[in-house]
Amino acid sequence: MGVNRIRDTIAEAFEEVADALETGSFGKKTRVGLTILGSEHGPQELVRGAELAQSQNPDLQAVVIGAGVKTYLETAEASDEKEAHAKMDQMLRDGFLDAAVTMHYSFPIGVSTVGRVITPAKGKKMLLATTTGTSATERVSAMLKNTVYGIAVAKACGNHHPSVGILNIDGARQVERALRKLQERGYPISLIESTRADGGVVMRGNDLLMGVPDVMVQDSLTGNVLMKVFSASSSGGSYESLGDGYGPGVGENYDRIICIISRASGAPVIAGAIRFAADCAKGKLVQKAKDEFAAARKAGWDDFVKSLSCSAVPAAKGTGAEVVVPPKKPVSDSIPGVEVMELEEAVSLLWKENIYAESGMGCTGPIVMVAPEDKEKAFELLKKNEYL
Repeated sequence: MGVNRIRDTIAEAFEEVADALETGSFGKKTRVGLTILGSEHGPQELVRGAELAQSQNPDLQAVVIGAGVKTYLETAEASDEKEAHAKMDQMLRDGFLDAAVTMHYSFPIGVSTVGRVITPAKGKKMLLATTTGTSATERVSAMLKNTVYGIAVAKACGNHHPSVGILNIDGARQVERALRKLQERGYPISLIESTRADGGVVMRGNDLLMGVPDVMVQDSLTGNVLMKVFSASSSGGSYESLGDGYGPGVGENYDRIICIISRASGAPVIAGAIRFAADCAKGKLVQKAKDEFAAARKAGWDDFVKSLSCSAVPAAKGTGAEVVVPPKKPVSDSIPGVEVMELEEAVSLLWKENIYAESGMGCTGPIVMVAPEDKEKAFELLKKNEYL
């Protein structure tokens, strides 16, 4: 260790002691990054949320990523959203941040977010599993994964025995049957009963408003609508003022904690999202997800999922066969507009044309992710083959 690094370490130690004496909070702070560019309310609104989070939570350090604002918070300069996301990802990889909060982030297929809302009947916080992203392209297996994601987040946030309910939507009964079989085979899940007279684990709208389960399971598109209704109903929809945002992206092998907010999220939600991200980091969400899947696998998880979805990459329209994946390359550009049920087919088509691509899910729906130099050709191919 060089002399300069020793000096920096000593300085950091003295700064931590001074902060602890001032705030009464001892120990290392959880560092949460926040990208501030792209909000419908302007970057200063996001900074206000970050300042609110830090003033209310002396155990965390908010780091602003962006430009054009005045704040006492630590800041990392970025000129646009693309640069901000690149810087955020790098800071997470380097361990400079423990978690991050951002807008309009593209997760890979298999990763979706678990949101946290405040239910109106009793003011209870409830997790919505999930709210953005796509856990799987087959609906029932996606909702099964959403259940595991929700449980993992609940446990990371300190609820070691969360209750689970399934929203009354298409596929709910199939999900219930699968979960009960997993439960019979040893997977420790606590299925809760509806408050309606006829009971059952399938939740009605009343249960949603009352926050009956700790984790409410549904597909991510339904969850996205619910998040907006819960968070922005009091403002008429233009300003999300309640809850803690759309939550962390969770996947069995996803290696970072990135929480999503909307472009309509206001300062109170920003503050809640930063707290949520810090809780997930402190509770070791990444490991909790791995542990939860390990427990599910012992109960026969793979057999259930295999019976619901095909593991092979589907052939594109008219190809009649599976294709070889081209050499992998960074895919930093995206093409929206492909129907989610045709997403893997669209990727397969591009592979057939020797264009490396990946499927993903942006905040507005499914996306095909490609390298910048391949985007124009990929777009024309997808349009020609009626995927767009």
